[in-house]
Amino acid sequence: MRIGVPREPHAEQALVAATPDTVAKLLKLGYEVVVESGAGAKASFLDAQYQAAGAQIVSTDEAWGADIVFVLDTPPVEYLDKMCSGATLIGRLAPGRSPETLAALQERNLIGLAMDMVPRISRAQSMDVLSSMANIAGYRAVIEAASNFGRLFTGQVTAAGKMPPATVYVIGAGVAGLAAIGTANAMGAIVNATDVRSETAEQVKSMGANFIAIPAPTQESSDGYAKEMTADQAVAAAKLYAEQAALSDVVITTANIPGRKSPILLDAKAVANMRPGSVIVDMAAANGGNCELTVPGEVVVTENGVKIIGYTDLAGRLPAQASQLYAQNLVNFFKLTTPEKDGVLVLNFDDEVVQQMTVTCDGQILFPPPPVQVSAAPAASAPAAVPAPTENNSSTSKALPAVFAGIAATLFAILILTAPSYMASHFTVFALAVVVGFYVITSVTHSLHTPLMSVTNAISGIIVVGALLQTVSSSVAVHILAFIGIVFASINVFGGFTVTHRMLKMFQRS
Repeated sequence: MRIGVPREPHAEQALVAATPDTVAKLLKLGYEVVVESGAGAKASFLDAQYQAAGAQIVSTDEAWGADIVFVLDTPPVEYLDKMCSGATLIGRLAPGRSPETLAALQERNLIGLAMDMVPRISRAQSMDVLSSMANIAGYRAVIEAASNFGRLFTGQVTAAGKMPPATVYVIGAGVAGLAAIGTANAMGAIVNATDVRSETAEQVKSMGANFIAIPAPTQESSDGYAKEMTADQAVAAAKLYAEQAALSDVVITTANIPGRKSPILLDAKAVANMRPGSVIVDMAAANGGNCELTVPGEVVVTENGVKIIGYTDLAGRLPAQASQLYAQNLVNFFKLTTPEKDGVLVLNFDDEVVQQMTVTCDGQILFPPPPVQVSAAPAASAPAAVPAPTENNSSTSKALPAVFAGIAATLFAILILTAPSYMASHFTVFALAVVVGFYVITSVTHSLHTPLMSVTNAISGIIVVGALLQTVSSSVAVHILAFIGIVFASINVFGGFTVTHRMLKMFQRS
């Protein structure tokens, strides 16, 4: 089958639905890929790069006339007319907000696959476009805030005086919120965060921020989002948001509910109490906004000098990386739906991922799909009943360790009695080393396991040297023991260095 990647019809869209990297991956799945000339220009992907990856550069009509068409967002109706009957359109179709799109796809007998309908289940994370774009948008939100903030984020002590760090308050600890928290923390700001789900506190703290809980938190619903707050919860939350906003230099709001208007978190009164020069980045501006004074697509300054950034394309301001992540999400979906890697799209409606994403097929509208249980917290199951041990089993399980300990002690005693007298001091040192080593090693914190591995490498190296010195003995038994010692100590050495190298590599920048 042929995949077409047209130039995005919306002039403000800088992203492209396939990159040279993902084109090569689609070819490995057996597909033929055609790209409209100039489709990736705004994201800095040239036609020559697509050609080098194996794609064909074609005209607009040829790209839209492919069997499968990749887009970012729902195209105008006149572009749907360019598609062949029975073809597949895949992109962010927003079926909950645009029923006219579903009707247009149905009328033209087109298969519609909505990438913004990927269910929030573990095995679909690699296809989750909303999370991919939210991650980039959260990072960019902090960059926009920093560029509009009149001071440094990090605190400094200079000869001319001391400058305190900025205070950043993030409302919402989803993907976008956590990305914003991590970025602001990396820039040296003091970061506070709030989420209506109390279980996110651990995630917020792990990103280096202080979690400020709402007095009456809600719980996560079965669709992966927070449940709607009651009137009392909403009042408590609004009071907390206003209090923290007044104490903060930068406020980033991330509350976005797919298919519905975003809730108001900061009203005009809360903004009026903020300090002059403060900045609000409303990440939900495209869906109405979390701030009452937000103007989608614009930056406004209030009477008291607060800047409110209402950009609706935060992810699009990093077009190359955003395009790569979006395109990779598409590739991951096609890996699922091309099981034979023969370039044939197979939509198995028994698969809940496919079922949730398919909005039209065979001239029928399949939206809304049946609900999927995607709660992050699995339901607690009753512990399995454990049969009470019988008296014989209990006494046997208690006696086994004692038996093994007795056998080990007996063998050790025989070894001491049969060994030459001059080795007595060595056995004493060995016994003390075993006892001390056991208590020292078991008490070491996990964060020190890598340097501890290096120490064991050194000890194993000493064992190798000692075993090599014993190979000059005329005794066959000594040769055998020396060989065993060399083999096992060498395994420890090489294995230890491999593990240490892999663990240290995790902390290195690529």
